[in-house]
Amino acid sequence: MISLSILDYSPIDEGNNAHDALWETTELAKYAEALGYKRFWVSEHHFVDSVANSSPEMLMMHLASSTNEIRIGSGGVMLPHYSSYKVAENLRMMEALHPNRMDLGIGRSPSFRIVNQALNEGKTKKTPYEQQVMDLKKYFTDNIKEEHRFQSLIATPKVPTTPEMWMLGTGEKGAEVAARQGLGYVFAHFAKPGIKGTQVAKSYRDHFQASTFLKQPKTIVAVFAVVGETEKEAEDLAKAFDLWLHFIESDNQPPYYPSVQTAKKRGFSSIEVQKIKANRKRMIVGTAKHAKEEMIKIAEAYEADEIMVIPNVSGIKNRKNVIRLLAEEFESE
Repeated sequence: MISLSILDYSPIDEGNNAHDALWETTELAKYAEALGYKRFWVSEHHFVDSVANSSPEMLMMHLASSTNEIRIGSGGVMLPHYSSYKVAENLRMMEALHPNRMDLGIGRSPSFRIVNQALNEGKTKKTPYEQQVMDLKKYFTDNIKEEHRFQSLIATPKVPTTPEMWMLGTGEKGAEVAARQGLGYVFAHFAKPGIKGTQVAKSYRDHFQASTFLKQPKTIVAVFAVVGETEKEAEDLAKAFDLWLHFIESDNQPPYYPSVQTAKKRGFSSIEVQKIKANRKRMIVGTAKHAKEEMIKIAEAYEADEIMVIPNVSGIKNRKNVIRLLAEEFESE
């Protein structure tokens, strides 16, 4: 049976604040563990008023302390903004406290231009992305034998376990790095659905080189899932998601994720309807039975080992319902 995992955005629901959102993420992680999900990852978003989590490592530490067995990870840490050495130290701290439970998902999304400038202010030269990945591997394996610009440097604390490393991506370059460096690969189907993704995943598998982290290629496919008890309930939730995506893609972002009631009341212009139609290709909308059928098709097309569900719907009650309905449906097979 294919494994199910979760990527949570920590959305700030209409009428709530960031404090509420982060504790709701904690509630969702605990519930996901009780339902038997394999992983619970959190995102990194900067300068997005309706999303609470800008520091995945800090939230990961909190979630690992709030749960017992479920793997906790980042989806992902945007590596070009940071020092690989510091990222390694952060993850080793987590491994020291929660051994064999931490996942490091890494990506290189540039984010908004002003965010990129602020996070990289004062840097005169950027380390190439693949070099940063190789640096992480050095620090996680205490490798001081191979030639390196910081050859004698060890990331502390030294611990006997290492996090799983996963490369997040939507195109060839990330998949190529993941294959060369022997890492797991996560394809963001929710961002770039289509046949190209399956070709990228195949290329990753075909060119994979075993490493100390992974002996065989492993692929996760990540999907937006809008699931309700009925098709109507799912469609109502999807309308709120449609509006949130519209806000995110516009210059006028409100500091919250809109409710179903707000979405119904507002409606959409003819131009917005066309954008929504395009965005609907990025999500699965319907009952759990329908969602499972679609997810299985997608997983088979990617030859994925796991499906990562993004239950980015309005309201913690609805998010919990999404992951419960899916867990029950997959358990019934």
